[in-house]
Amino acid sequence: MGRHSRKGPVPKGTGTPGAPGTLPGAREAAAPGGGRRRRPGEQHAPAPGPGAPVRGGHPEHHESGGGWGDWQTGAMPQVRSAPAPAAPGPRIPGPRREFVEAFDGPVPPGEPREPERGGPGPDGGDHEDGGVPPAARGGRGRAFTGVAAAAVTTVLAVIVAGQVTEERPDGVGSQSASQERGAVQERPDRSEGRATPQQESEAAPAAPAPTYEQLMAAQFPIDPRLKGSGEFEAVPGFDKGPGKGRRVRYRIDVEKGLGLDAGLFARAVQETLNDDRSWAHNGAMTFERVSSGEAEFVLTLASPGTTGVWCAKSGLDTTVDNVSCDSASTERVMINAYRWARGAETYGPKAMHAYRQMLINHEVGHRLGHNHVNCATPGALAPVMQQQTKSLDVGGVACRANPWVHPGG
Repeated sequence: MGRHSRKGPVPKGTGTPGAPGTLPGAREAAAPGGGRRRRPGEQHAPAPGPGAPVRGGHPEHHESGGGWGDWQTGAMPQVRSAPAPAAPGPRIPGPRREFVEAFDGPVPPGEPREPERGGPGPDGGDHEDGGVPPAARGGRGRAFTGVAAAAVTTVLAVIVAGQVTEERPDGVGSQSASQERGAVQERPDRSEGRATPQQESEAAPAAPAPTYEQLMAAQFPIDPRLKGSGEFEAVPGFDKGPGKGRRVRYRIDVEKGLGLDAGLFARAVQETLNDDRSWAHNGAMTFERVSSGEAEFVLTLASPGTTGVWCAKSGLDTTVDNVSCDSASTERVMINAYRWARGAETYGPKAMHAYRQMLINHEVGHRLGHNHVNCATPGALAPVMQQQTKSLDVGGVACRANPWVHPGG
């Protein structure tokens, strides 16, 4: 029977105890053979020498100075006793010296050097970088390491900045986070480009308040059947009589809750009565408004229902045509708020100012002792004491509207 391997003489220098390359206790290696007769002239291939590649299996990597021994000589490592540490204490890892020195610069001569982490020293410890001492690496290696780190940092910064610039539609470069947050805080609850309330008020100033003439020419909404509370309050303030004639003191009361401008009404009464075309003509008298104390009469602005109540006290019915009256048996001269707010058809909506002047002059004229007078000449100005609210045509004589006692001044 043929055998795949057989014992025989071992090649010289192979498998002999004590010979180089042989581990203690190793068995004799079988001589290479293919289990067949060799042809004449065939010779065994020489055994691979040190450094030759080994085929098959997993190669073993032997490190010098470790527990593998010397793979060339087969000698086992010798155990050396390490010197006692200089001072007890935990070992704290720190930055690699070559990285620190690359930025700090070379250590001046004579200055103590910081010990390397894991480097060779008096204790005989191994280096983390393969056991190469710092002196062997030199200053150029440290400088190159620092320059390389700085270059990598710069390239990353440029790449990030370029990406931020490309992502912004306006092409503006990146800004600091604090600037972005500040811009947001300046507009916490508003869309960009929208004006603030202060800017809106400055850009579009408020419309000016309407003038006295504008208000006197305007109509105001009111229910013709309105009946107010029946309670009055005096318009505060004092308007001195401007003339030198007989002084006539009066007070103005306005029904509570009426919803009309009491100040406008008070001004209209004072200016109308003291106009030279009114009862104060040629200094015959002067009208002075008071809010308390003695007064000759009280000019009262009241709802249609309340006006009817006070006029009835003097035997007058104002409910038929919704008109005003002088309640002679009382202190009040009643001005119907509906007529004050809406006017009359005889004057129309475009002559509200003139109608209000006529209304004041007519009712105060009754308090001053004047009765109704009708127009006698067709086309002439109607007398101020004619009932112009009801009609400008009395007995077939048509006259023109007139608010003044002395229209010619």
